[in-house]
This record gives sequence, C-alpha cells and structure tokens, in this order.
Amino acid sequence: MKTGVKKVNIFSVIQSLVEKAFAVNLIESEDRIYARNRLLSLLGFDVFPEHVHETEEGEIPDLVEKLVGYAVENHMISDLLDEKEMLSSDIMNVFLPRPSDVNRTFYEYYEKDPEHATNYFYTFSQNSNYIQTKRIAKNIAYKVNTDYGELDITINLSKPEKDPKQIAAEKQKKQTEYPYPKCLLCIENEGYEGRIGHPARSNHRMVRMNLTNEEWLLQYSPYVYYNEHCIVLSSEHRDMKISKSTFTRLLEFVEKFPHYFIGSNADLPIVGGSILTHDHYQGGNYEFSMAKAKENHVFTLKAFPNVHGAIVHWPMSVIRLRSKKREELVRASSLVLETWKNYSDPTVGIEAYTGDIPHNTVTPIARMRDGQFEIDLVLRNNRTTEDYPLGIFHPHEDVHHIKKENIGLIEVMGLAVLPSRLEKELKEVAQFLLGEQNDIATYHLHWAEEIKEEYKDQLTKENITEVLQKEVGMKFLRVLEDAGVFKQDREGREAFGNFIGLLTEEKTS
Repeated sequence: MKTGVKKVNIFSVIQSLVEKAFAVNLIESEDRIYARNRLLSLLGFDVFPEHVHETEEGEIPDLVEKLVGYAVENHMISDLLDEKEMLSSDIMNVFLPRPSDVNRTFYEYYEKDPEHATNYFYTFSQNSNYIQTKRIAKNIAYKVNTDYGELDITINLSKPEKDPKQIAAEKQKKQTEYPYPKCLLCIENEGYEGRIGHPARSNHRMVRMNLTNEEWLLQYSPYVYYNEHCIVLSSEHRDMKISKSTFTRLLEFVEKFPHYFIGSNADLPIVGGSILTHDHYQGGNYEFSMAKAKENHVFTLKAFPNVHGAIVHWPMSVIRLRSKKREELVRASSLVLETWKNYSDPTVGIEAYTGDIPHNTVTPIARMRDGQFEIDLVLRNNRTTEDYPLGIFHPHEDVHHIKKENIGLIEVMGLAVLPSRLEKELKEVAQFLLGEQNDIATYHLHWAEEIKEEYKDQLTKENITEVLQKEVGMKFLRVLEDAGVFKQDREGREAFGNFIGLLTEEKTS
C-alpha cells in the first residue's frame, strides 16, 4: 500500500467526510470515531495518525469520489463502474441509520406535518448520496414556451455510461437460477451491496406505508428529474396493472401527502414505462405543465353528476375528473377506464383489440387541488401496423433523431427526458447551421436544413443555442402529438367528443 504524502492525504479525506456527515446531521458527535474506524476498515487501514484535520474541500459526493479513486489506484478494487459504485455505497452506509430508525423518524415528523416528513426524507436521501446530486447537476435542463404552456426539456447526462470492460464483465457474470433481487425496484434492494450487473444499494432506505391495505414503499429516484421525484412501489414483485385499485391507491396517497402529485405509467408495452414487471408509481413536489393546462370542454358524467369532468388542452388526449369525495372519483375513473378499454373508432385508427390482445389503457395522474381530489386520465393505445411498427400512437420516425423511446408518465406530463447523445450532436448541428466545419449526424440533416430555411440569415453565434433549444422543444411537442390518440384537428376533436358522449350517456350498474 502506498505511503507518505498520499497516505496522509487520504486520512484527511476520511476525516473531512466524517465532519461533513456530522454537519448535515447524518451522525452525531459521539458517532465520529466509530464512523472513522468503519471507513478505515473499508479502505484497509488499521491505524489513524494523530493531528489529522479535515482539510479536503468538496461536498460529500466529491469526498466519496476521492476515497473510491484511492481504492482503485491502490488496486483494492478494479476500475469497473459497478465495483466503484459498491464501495461508494458501502462508504455512505457507514453514516446511515437502519431502515426502522428512518421510518420511525419519518412518521414522527409526519404526525406534525406530512411536508415536514418528506422534507426530512428527501434531504436524508441527498445527504446519503443515494440521490446522485453531483451527477444530476450535469444534466442540461431548460423550458420552451408552446401553445400548451411551458415544456420541460432535459438532456440526461447523469447516468454514467458503461465502458467496454464493464459490459464484458456483465456478460461473463453467470445468471443465478433465483435472481435476487428480482428487479431494480424490489424491496430486497434496501441495503443490498450490489454485484456486477446490479447496482449497489447499501445506502438505500425506504419508508413503509399502507395503501389499499397493502404494504407499499416510498423512496426517491437516484436520478431525480424534477423536485422530490419519488417512487412508490409495491412490496410484492408483480406486474404493472391499471385498475380500480390503482385509482384508490393514487388518491389515498395524495390524501396522505397533499403537497405531492402521483401517477402511474400505463400497463401495456410501448405506451408503458421502462419497468412493467413491478407495480409502482412516480410522484413528487412539482407542478408540470399538464397540471396547469386549461380545460377546453367541460362535461358531466351521467352516472356521477357531482364529478367535474373536462377535456384538457394538451397535445395528448387527457380527461380530467375532480370531486370532493375520494370514492366517487375512484368509481368515475374506473368507468372511464372500462369504457376506454373496450372502445374502438377505426376512423381515427383506434382499435381496442387485435384478437384477444388489448390495446387501450390509461396513464393516470392524481393530485389535490383546492381541497378536492383530482385525477387526469391520459388515453393510450399501443397498436402497431406495418406503417408504424413501433406504434401508431408513438413518436413517428421523423422525430426519432430527437426522441425514439417510450413516452411514459414523465413525458406525458410535459418533461422530455432526452438521450445524452444530443449534447454533442446538437453542437454539430449548431456548427452546420453557422456554416462552420462540422460532423453532423445524417439523421439530423433534414431537420437542420428545415431550421436553416426557416431562419435564413438570422442565425448567429449569439442566438444559435436559443434557437436550437426552441426547435428541440418543438420536436418534443410533436412527440406528444404523435402519442395522442385523438389528434388536434377537427377530425380528432370530433372523435374525442364521440367518446365523451358515451360517458355522459353511460348508466351506472
């Protein structure tokens, strides 16, 4: 093991991390020596020099990074992403309480104020380095004005890319007959050290709660896309399913945490999110543009005259329902879901089934507004054709150069999560537009020519970034319009009206 200046420096990093953990209330004064000794053990030391001070600058993620870097340089671990993540997670776990203690503290705060409880847990999840604050700061984020309100645009640079050695190691890793944990969302991830191909979770904690008399868990996303981006997941590993129970859980949750919204990805491929094998929702303390969108057409459900209904002015097809009574809103939402699941209108490409394969479902989002329960039901259809093999109501090929992936809950509400490749590619597009030497990707060329024609001689080095940000936003708007089942034209509006007509005439059972 290396000695001398390098060794003294690493002890300073250890001491600095201990003091930072104390400063953000992860540990108390009496825990300092204990925590330091646990760090020494993790890094292979059995002594600590006298007169070491916290001289290393940086926040907790910076200090952890230095310790992990030391371990790599001294061949304690290999330079593989997963091994570095495991050590990083183990280092932070030194400072963390057990799940039972986290839950006890959370509910002590909750008794006083639900917002106080989530503030505690969100801050804790950041300080514990479970929320990757340093990586998230790399993301490119801005807003674009449209006729539907502001759209949030994010180019996701926070998730580290895997190098070839990491990919090779994952391929060589033998698959166990009984995978553990079964997926990235399972309760068994809490405190799990991780392995090659499965992320480290030693510093992961969850808050237990009861929804529809089942155990569900609250955690925050490691890569938050908006303020207090949380995940609420079932303790049971089971497939996503949108049903009456879904609406009940969502509305129970916002009753418990009225300052949060919560929503669910759809439960069918193409229109669902990236994980359909574990029942879960996403929420947070953020108001998306969709939530602020105005109501175009107000109606009353025949079966539920006290429920306010409206079509929302949004590029996707959204029905908004509102009521003071939670159970009434659950039943009204179930009526819309069941009606939609069996609805076909071939004139606008909507077919409920191919044989016995279902195509219709919803993306639901719940919130409290002015003391009432409110739920947005975004109508979805995942049918494919030869012309649209990835989905009729999916981003079409001419926008794939910007966004090709599934349009899940977050995108539906108006936040684009765009691939990291765009950071470099848009710089090349900018150089092309300015007539400079460039290496523009072929799939951006037609779009770039359109921008050049639209702006003609107005493009300059001073405005090129603003222009491209706006045009990327317009492409994302097109993505949302592609995913809308009823289009924003006369034919689409009439077809949407026909569906609403079924609901307003529906008889309750």
